[in-house]
Amino acid sequence: MFSRAYKTAVTVPPLLWVALFLLGPYALLFCYSFWTVSPAQTIVHSWNLSNYRELLTVPVYFETLLRSMWIAARVTLFALLLGYPLAYFLSFHAGARKDLLYQLVIIPLWVSYLVRAYAWKTILGSDGVLNTLLQYLHLSKHPVEFLLYSPFAVVITLAHAWAAFAILPIYVSLEKIDRSLLEAATDLGYRPLERFWYVTLPLSAPGTIAAALLVFIPTVGDYVTPSLVGGSGGTMVGNIIQILFGRANDAPLGSALSLAMMLVVTLLVVAFLQFVGYRRMRHWES
Repeated sequence: MFSRAYKTAVTVPPLLWVALFLLGPYALLFCYSFWTVSPAQTIVHSWNLSNYRELLTVPVYFETLLRSMWIAARVTLFALLLGYPLAYFLSFHAGARKDLLYQLVIIPLWVSYLVRAYAWKTILGSDGVLNTLLQYLHLSKHPVEFLLYSPFAVVITLAHAWAAFAILPIYVSLEKIDRSLLEAATDLGYRPLERFWYVTLPLSAPGTIAAALLVFIPTVGDYVTPSLVGGSGGTMVGNIIQILFGRANDAPLGSALSLAMMLVVTLLVVAFLQFVGYRRMRHWES
């Protein structure tokens, strides 16, 4: 239906945009990761593996990467625990209020990410809302210090920030479920909990998996929230990369750490998708 010139005019600009602003930076990171920094703080364009050797021999990089993935895993779990019930309610029980409640879910995304992070800093601080409430109720005589500048604060703040991104794909997946399948399950004698476990949950798996990936992948590399509420115990790999590119002026090592993080996260995501696909195949076979 369309000429070759029209197809070229439509497809070439997006491909150039992706190559320039996505593949180009990746290629630059790849090259930088094999270079070094001289004592005079200049880039030495000599190809070697010294940066990757340092990543493998200095334990702090591996430990921070593990901590980042553990924090991201907890954030993902909490975001799904918050997002799935709300998405389920919107899809099956909201009725005429569905559009209004859906808009209320989206409205927090209009607020700046930094504003929400600072809000949680105010809530969790030693003189914040939560500590003041605990002391007012005589549940604590002194401010609870672990609430702020800890991995707990990072997990809570990130889970709140990304909960909306978990709700939306789950809601879309639930909306696509054919209601006649649920009626058929009821006719076959399935109780509500059994119907949810054997019909609704498997059919909404694509949205749940998408939500988990949407939360986990960007959370691993987050550095703003750990900087504001994490403290030394909540430092993540993104903070180290930011320091290497900034104060340390060691872009080659920062590039190597960035690529290592992307490789590890990619392998984890692929393994997760393979595992989920295998479990779904076994479920349908049974």
